[in-house]
Amino acid sequence: MLLKGYPRISESFISSEILLLESLGIPIRIFSIRQPREGFSHDHVKRIKARATYLPEYVLPNLKTLYESNARLHTELGSHYRQCFIEALKRALERKKTATVRHFLQGGHLAATRLPGDNVVHIHAHFAHTPASVALFASELTGIPFSFTAHAKDIYTSEPDQVARKIRKARFVVTCTAYNAEYLRGLRDAVGATTPIHTIYHGIDLNLFRYDHSPPSPPPYRILSVGRLVEKKGYDDLLQAVKLLDACGLDFEFVHIGSGELEGSIRKMIGELRLSHRVKLLGTLVHREVLSWYRKSHCVALACKVAGNGDRDGIPNVLVEAMAVGCPVVATRVSAIPELVEHGATGSLVEPKNPSAMAHAILEVLLNGDRFQSHRQLARRRVEDRFDSSRCIVKLHALFREVLEGQ
Repeated sequence: MLLKGYPRISESFISSEILLLESLGIPIRIFSIRQPREGFSHDHVKRIKARATYLPEYVLPNLKTLYESNARLHTELGSHYRQCFIEALKRALERKKTATVRHFLQGGHLAATRLPGDNVVHIHAHFAHTPASVALFASELTGIPFSFTAHAKDIYTSEPDQVARKIRKARFVVTCTAYNAEYLRGLRDAVGATTPIHTIYHGIDLNLFRYDHSPPSPPPYRILSVGRLVEKKGYDDLLQAVKLLDACGLDFEFVHIGSGELEGSIRKMIGELRLSHRVKLLGTLVHREVLSWYRKSHCVALACKVAGNGDRDGIPNVLVEAMAVGCPVVATRVSAIPELVEHGATGSLVEPKNPSAMAHAILEVLLNGDRFQSHRQLARRRVEDRFDSSRCIVKLHALFREVLEGQ
């Protein structure tokens, strides 16, 4: 299993997947290109048996290591290595991107130092950009088949022809929404490939996220949002909605969990909107702490949108988790969110980049809690039917079991 970074708080769906696959008997080795961003992790990560091996992330600081491992592989493979390297150089020149060479050298390092003697029969990468590129090169060098899971940013900020090339060479592709799968099938069909593309939702542990919603009697109301502070999450729009709620005299607090590159500008915006008395920024928290906030909040709000570079969410796990607990959700009609949230049935949806509509929808939920009781129950059933991790993992387990049995 080749990852961009491990473990990551924001990618609990990957570590949960690894834990479930291990419990079903799939032997896994974890390789990560980057060290973890945080100094702590979710509790379930400690139960994963596989230990992570970290590859050299950049070329210049690791030039000696990468040269030695690739030189050994060249000695072993001879003309096959040279042919693969020449093809990588051609792609780098065509794309005018040195990253292609870095990915090749990382794939060569993996092939030379980590795969031999480990009985590795398949390489699976999470994310269609860097990890899939490294996996593809390692596969070409060793002949070990590879596959990858495509998520969100990695799909829509990558060059379509590069994603199509990886699809064509992969044994199979997995993605986490039907919305993504339709897009990827279009890329596949355009190059005449036949690679299977499977839609497998990211499930959650329903034993952890039990239906247990018990917020204190308002006022004040508590509005919760969980997500990285990046453009696609739409926190500028959500803060504008919060300002409208403040202006109408509602007694509430807005609690945000998460961190990200836009934290400075978000803090500045909070000050400019004079919302410091309403907003709490808690930073990144582990599952057990986030769960507590779901239970004691009156609604969860996300204002996701398509970023300027094309980045967008798939189905944010926060919505699945909140719905499982029984906390009402208000979100936007972006990407695959409507695959989870059905407006007027399991939650409330508004158009993106519309703070006024978001504020109105949040207010409607807060002031009419009893009326939305049926929504909460339907939302829990939707999660049980489609997003139970113990069910979602079955299809992925079958794909990997087929790989193992085919050896």
